Amino acid sequence: MTIQCISPAERTPALLEHLTALWEQSVRETHHFLSEPEILAIKPCVPQAMTGIETLLVLKEHDALLGFMGLNGKKLEMLFLHPKFRGKGYGRQLIAYGMAHYGVDEVTVNEQNPQAVGFYEQMGFSAYKRTAQDEQGGPYPLLYMKRTTEI
Repeated sequence: MTIQCISPAERTPALLEHLTALWEQSVRETHHFLSEPEILAIKPCVPQAMTGIETLLVLKEHDALLGFMGLNGKKLEMLFLHPKFRGKGYGRQLIAYGMAHYGVDEVTVNEQNPQAVGFYEQMGFSAYKRTAQDEQGGPYPLLYMKRTTEI
């Protein structure tokens, strides 16, 4: 397994399409609070988000993409794993890599995704702020979390 940083020049349409498909599979597995129309409405924004992120890291095993993570400074903006690789320690490896190499110490997570909230708590993050809506004004409460303990 390797973690590779993808430079802006390497973020080709083909790679972004592949990562968007992985994003969709992951969201369908974990974001049960989103309806089908909501997923389809968000999907076209995903490649743009990956293009605009400061640091894009992909998790690979041989040629297979298992997941990816996006960072802006020390803030984790996105982390998605292919559903068949969830629960096997890959998310933990990505976060640990981000902490060690980029100083990741903050994340915002949908409160309605309790598995993600629990995962980040296990990784040493604690909520310090809650909003009733997401950053686009949708009815999705967010938890803002900071790393408070070492893993």
